[in-house]
This record gives sequence, C-alpha cells and structure tokens, in this order.
Amino acid sequence: MKGGVVYPGKRRWRFLVIGVLFLVVLSMLVPLVFLLGFHSTGYLSDRPNSDSGSVSDAATGDHSTTSKGQSNTKEIIDHALTITANVKGTLTSNAPEARNMTGVSRLDDGHSKRGTLVPPHSLSQPVANRNNNKPGTADVDVVEENSKQCEENYGSYCSWHDEHKGKEDMKDAMIKKLKDQLFVARAYYPSIAKLPAENKLTQEIKRNIQELERILSESTTDTDLPQQIVKISQKVQRTVTKAKSHHVECHNVDKKFRQILDATIDEAKFHMKQSAFLYQLTVGTMPKSLHCLSLRLTVEFFNSSLHDTELSVSEKFSDPMLHHYVMISNNILASSVVINSTVTHARDSGKLVFHVLTDEQNYFAMKLWFSRCIYREAAIQVVNIEHLDQDSHYKSASFRMTLPVEFRVAFRNVDDTSATSSKMEYLSVFSDTHFLLPYIFQNLKKIIVLDDDVVVQRDLSDLWDLNLRGKVNSALESCSVRLGRLTRYLGDSYFNKNSCAWMSGLNIIDLARWRELNLTQTYRKLGQHIGKQNESFEASALRASLLTFQDQIYALDDAWALSGLGHDYELDAHVIRNAAVLHYNGKRKPWLELGISKYKHYWKGYLNWDDRFLTECNVH
Repeated sequence: MKGGVVYPGKRRWRFLVIGVLFLVVLSMLVPLVFLLGFHSTGYLSDRPNSDSGSVSDAATGDHSTTSKGQSNTKEIIDHALTITANVKGTLTSNAPEARNMTGVSRLDDGHSKRGTLVPPHSLSQPVANRNNNKPGTADVDVVEENSKQCEENYGSYCSWHDEHKGKEDMKDAMIKKLKDQLFVARAYYPSIAKLPAENKLTQEIKRNIQELERILSESTTDTDLPQQIVKISQKVQRTVTKAKSHHVECHNVDKKFRQILDATIDEAKFHMKQSAFLYQLTVGTMPKSLHCLSLRLTVEFFNSSLHDTELSVSEKFSDPMLHHYVMISNNILASSVVINSTVTHARDSGKLVFHVLTDEQNYFAMKLWFSRCIYREAAIQVVNIEHLDQDSHYKSASFRMTLPVEFRVAFRNVDDTSATSSKMEYLSVFSDTHFLLPYIFQNLKKIIVLDDDVVVQRDLSDLWDLNLRGKVNSALESCSVRLGRLTRYLGDSYFNKNSCAWMSGLNIIDLARWRELNLTQTYRKLGQHIGKQNESFEASALRASLLTFQDQIYALDDAWALSGLGHDYELDAHVIRNAAVLHYNGKRKPWLELGISKYKHYWKGYLNWDDRFLTECNVH
C-alpha cells in the first residue's frame, strides 16, 4: 500500500475475512442453543422449569432463566436472529441500524403460535426487571394455574391479579374458586368426550363435575365446606390442566362457555326476582309475633269481665277544646309506641285525646291492650272503622280501612351532578280512610294526624297554636321531589310543577276549612277519573291526594319532623336526636327484622318489654 492507496483486491479480502469470522461465530452459537436449550432475554418458556439455572449471555451480559427441555424450531430461529443481530452490531460499528435487523421479536403466549409483538429494545432487559421485581428474586412469577408467568399483554387479568392480590380479602373465596373450576370443567368436557383415545380423562372430568355439583349444593359459604376440600380442589385443577393440554376446537369450548354464562345470568335473574318477591312478602305481611299478640289479646278480651273503660272519659272524645290526635292502624305495638312517646313528652297529658281507627279484625285486641295500659291522664278511643257504616248518616261513604300509602320515587341528586348519583325517597300520602275524617269527627274543628310508624321526641302542644293561614293541611314538604317530576302519575291535570310534594306522618288538619271546601268530594271525583285509566292503587292514591290538596298545604318547619328512618342509612345522629318527630317511612319498619338496626332503639324505648303478652308471643 503506497501513498495510502487501497487496492480493490485488498478491500474485497477484508470483507471476506469479516464474513468468515461472522460465520464462525454463528456456527459456534447455533449448536450451543440446541444443546443447552438457551433462551434469549426476550423469551420466557411457559413450561415448568424443574431444573433451571443461570447462563451468561456472551452478547449482552444479562442472565436468563434456562431449562433442559427442547425448544421448537420457530423459537430457535427467533433467538438465533436476535443473537445474530447483536453480534453483527458489535462487528459493524459503522452500521448501527444492523443492531435491530429483526425489527421486532415475538413473545410467545404459550397457547397459540401467534406471538405478541414486543419492541426490540425491551428485549435487552430481563422480564423480572420489567415487572419491577427486586434483584435476587426469581425472574418468573408463579401463577396458580400450571405455575405460569403472567402474560405481559395490556389488559391481562393475570397481571391485574398480581397487582391487586392481597389488598382485600375475598369473602368465601374457596366457594368462588370451586364454581370457576366447575364452569371450566363443564366447558371442556364435551370437547374431550369427542376424543376416542381420552375415555379415561373423560370419565375423570365427569366424576369431578359430579363431585363439585354435590359439594356446592350442600355448601353456600366456606365454613360449610368439608375438611378435605383443598385436596379435592387440587385434584380438580390437575384434571382441568390435563384437559387444557389437549388440542381441541376453541370455538366449541367458547360456545360451551357462552351457554354456561347465559344459564348463569338466567339463574341470577330468577334469584333476583325471587328475592324481590320474598322481600315484598316480608314487609307486607304481619310478623308472626305480632299476629300472635293480636290473637291472644282478642281471646283474652272475650274471656275477661272487662267493662268498657271508655265510658268514663267519653265526653272528652268530642270536646273541641282538647288536643285530638288521630291514628289509622292495625298494628298494636306501633300504635302503642306513638301514644306512649307522645304522652311521655307532653307538658299536660290531661288535654290529650287519642282516636285509634282500626279494622274489625284488630278492634277487640286494641280495646283490651289500651284498657290494660295506662298512659298518664290521656284518653284513648278505639274506633272500628267498619262498624261505622251501620249508621245511616254514613251510608254514602265506603267504610273500609286503608293505611297510608307509600310511594317510592327515585330521582337524580341535585347536589351531585354525576350521572350515577341518584336518590330515593318514600312519599307517604293519605289513603281513602283519611278523607272520611270530617264525617267521623263532626264536632271537632282541628286534629293532628299521626302515622303509626312515627316516634315523638318532643312536646307537640305548640302545634295547636299554629296559624295555617287559611290552608287545610300543614305537612312536611319534600322539595327534592317537585310535582313536575311526577307528571307521569299526575297526568294532564293543571298543577304547579314547581310545587313541593308533601308527606303524611305528622299533619295538622283544619277540619272546618276542609268541610267548607268539600275536599272529600273533590277526592272522590279524582278517584272516579283515575279508575278509568287502569292505574295501580298506589299511583291512584298518590295522584288523588296530591291534587286534592293542591294550594292547600301549609309547609311545616323541618325541625318538627325527620323522615327517612325506614330506608336511609346515612341520617346524622345529631339531627335525629333534635327532631321532634321521627318518621320511619320506607319498607324497613322498626318492628320488622328488616328494620335498620341503628334506628331501632328510638322506637323500642317506648315499649314495656315486661308485658306478659309480649313474652308469650316472643316479641323481641
């Protein structure tokens, strides 16, 4: 070489030397891959590693997990291409793009031949480091099924499980695991049964399915499971693993899974409907203990020589100068709590007169109960509403006792603009019996109507001095429910859509003004109109009550009454203690097992638990 001139022959000789060295290195690495089952840093086998170690990668200096099992041809070619790219990058420094000659490498998912494309630069890091594992720990995270490592795919359930496991305990986790195993076994069973050579495995899956069905039919919680359930679960898991290792038609398994899913959804819907029916049956049926109480009191009434104690105080029942409270109820305990709580907090109990309107079935039990119990100086009258139709004066009215109607309304919470935020309210309104009050108490000008699901915590005598300003009904308003929200039930009648819905529970009624406006007749006309539209009884009562008292409601201050104790779990304890009247509107009444536990003591405190009838009927 003279004068720095490089001859073409020598230039070709240099390229030949580089090519020979490259082939020599490649010929040394490929047999090493076949002999040792070498895995590159971008690949992890799904097979269990029974005898694994660490091998130094000459090209990158990283350590990779190895196994002595054989690798398939496609895997080896991918690894060889990766290694070749790295070696060529070290030999050809003036060609940096050669380092990534493969473009992308495959991360096999272990179940199909289609791999997941992974950026080449991610192959230079061990998978354990990409999972943020600490140095010195195993590169492969063991998963429950087949000890497989979690897939690195985005959205993988396995990765989510590893991220969230241990954060919260799953209730009845073993029951849920057994159900999952049962579903998987059922899904694979038809496909395995079609394989002639797998008759033994088919019978094994069938036995496992039958055993799991028997266990789950006898157990609903983990505590009900047999002691050997862990061994049974492991045995089922081994069988499921065997079934998964066979080549079956994926669409058949998928079809079976969808059938199981549809059947499970149908079963869940059935149980939801059944639960709703039983719930309505529970809240709508008189509890066994209260039914027992009514029967025992009725029998005792006819067996006793009890004289009518009402005769001595009968003159009070029509005295307009006294404070008259009216209840419509067929529940002895509920009526007793209302009267006892009202009398307990009254400054002058001698002015109190209670009128309990009930049906013929509970009339004699009510008579005996209130004749045995003394409520200071208050007078109590029990009225059989069905007996009043014998009086010729009431022939035009239908005397059939109906309780206040509760109507559930769900609506968007105005304090929260989120789409999922909603609030539920129970509107309790007057029934047909309430509109007979002006006829029944003709000598009275003013009364206070109390529902039997209320508890009084303060003296109510100040309500008798309340000026209604020409209105008929003073009631607690629920302005979260405007009449405009109830257009579906109120129909096309004219009303102010911005008016607040009112509630029964605590109502001051001006009977004189009621008679003057003839509101009972208005209610009957609305009822006739409603009957033609085939509406439900609850919807009819809501419509008729709200429209009858349109523009005749005097809003009662919120401090007088607090509603929601029969459905709202989030009422503040301080607000409850300061309310004058607590209203248990909703399905969870305090005398039911379904009642909200933390509100029950406000109601139970006004019962005499030492009464022998409560003990005999096991009233708790």
